[in-house]
Amino acid sequence: MTAWGFSVGSMSGLPQLGEGVLLTDGGVETDLIFRRGVPLPEFASFVVHDDPDLERLATDYFDEYLRIAADAGLGLVLETLTWRASRDWGAKVGYDAEGLARVNRRAVEFLHGLCASRGEAPVVVSGCVGPRDDAYAGLGSMGPDEAAEFHAEQIAVLADAGVDQVTALTLTNTDEAIGVVVAARDYGAPVVVSFTVETDGRLPSGPTLAEAVRTVDDATSGAPAYYMINCAHPDHFAGSLDAEDGAIQRIRGVRANASRRSHAELDDSTDLDDGDPDEFGQLLADLHRAGSNLNVLGGCCGTDARHIAAVAHALRH
Repeated sequence: MTAWGFSVGSMSGLPQLGEGVLLTDGGVETDLIFRRGVPLPEFASFVVHDDPDLERLATDYFDEYLRIAADAGLGLVLETLTWRASRDWGAKVGYDAEGLARVNRRAVEFLHGLCASRGEAPVVVSGCVGPRDDAYAGLGSMGPDEAAEFHAEQIAVLADAGVDQVTALTLTNTDEAIGVVVAARDYGAPVVVSFTVETDGRLPSGPTLAEAVRTVDDATSGAPAYYMINCAHPDHFAGSLDAEDGAIQRIRGVRANASRRSHAELDDSTDLDDGDPDEFGQLLADLHRAGSNLNVLGGCCGTDARHIAAVAHALRH
């Protein structure tokens, strides 16, 4: 495999690379659909930025997390609503390249506006990118070079709009992860890679978390600022977090599902499984205390402000 040797600028400005805990928001798509009644075509939350009424609902959504973090005295990482604001997914909901560039810029402007009155606790605005294929079943249709070219279209706009970092959520394979990292390097953005795993703790494409991290680090000279896990219940990956493994130490963040269902079961589900918020909060607090580097804690599918408030509570007790 080609080795891309580089470093991504200075990352000293990312507070999550220190020892403090930062929260994230929850599962924005499931929240908008099931709690706020917003239809999201193709699970594409970016469409709210083209409707003032829906964007006000998004303001209400993010304000909940800003209050939780402020009350807890914790930092916060917020993702732009751009997980599916890329070429192929955008085309499915009627967006051309110009429309996608506009909505990606607006998503960054929107979050910076909400965070303008942030207090002393840091709030990181992260430009969110997602997989080109299905986030549950897609095993990757691109090699690293094609992935870099594909994701560069969106990352260029996010970086130019002023995100603090770029985060690729719900990646299923290492080739696409490498491509995202290369694209972010080209536009000077610190980059975070977040893998999803099946109930056995492995990526849908087969490797373990440690194997996936090593593969991406080896191919990019360790360029990602850090790694994350998202869109899986803690029970599915807790056993894979060997704190003595150097690759696992590179994983600093978790955005977990509320549900213990597999990806296949979630795909077929017509209801929202929001689990037990208090249990969820305790599970994430326990992961943080277990000796690993996990200090970015938040939610994915099925989670909402109750779950993140429970994380903040569990961290204090």
